[in-house]
Amino acid sequence: MAKRKVSNPLALAVLGLLQEQPMHPYEMASTLRERHKDSSFKVNSGSLYDTVEALVRHGWIEPVETARDGRRPERTVYATTELGHSEFIQWIDELLRVPVAEYPKFMAAVSYLGALGPARAAEALAERAGHLAQRIEETNTVLADTVGSGAVPRLFMIEVECALHAWEAELAWTRQTIAEIRDGSLSWPQVERTEQGWTWSAPTDGKGNT
Repeated sequence: MAKRKVSNPLALAVLGLLQEQPMHPYEMASTLRERHKDSSFKVNSGSLYDTVEALVRHGWIEPVETARDGRRPERTVYATTELGHSEFIQWIDELLRVPVAEYPKFMAAVSYLGALGPARAAEALAERAGHLAQRIEETNTVLADTVGSGAVPRLFMIEVECALHAWEAELAWTRQTIAEIRDGSLSWPQVERTEQGWTWSAPTDGKGNT
């Protein structure tokens, strides 16, 4: 995959919005939140303005007018350029075709699950499962109110559907792992540090028994 001059995922969101019509950054942020895109892109004012500046700097978007709404400060309206449109299409195509390593924080924590011990590991995963279940329920409500009601085409919310499937898979794995810890089928080795390095002996079950 080619290295892009601007690779921040938020830039993809900005370019996507400007395919529809010119906008100023405040309108971009509001539109992303209204469409629940803030579950796919990290949206905050500072990073959004930095991203817009980077896109202008590389010629992917350009200012087209400065508008004032009442007593509010002037706002610069931006539009995509021909180069920006081309980069947008190529970027989406590449991201869909080629999986890339994203290094999620949860995976990093799971790799050291054993450090917590069986009881604390099960407790931590159980709390995560609760959060995931709530997120899934809330997302299903959002999809029902938008796509399900016919107010928004399914294609416009397809990334929310994708995220929902990922959370459901994670929840299933999390619950299965909790069950394996608690019934002892996921054993905990007895780890000891010696002069020769780390060693482990007969594992314990999820209840601490050998």
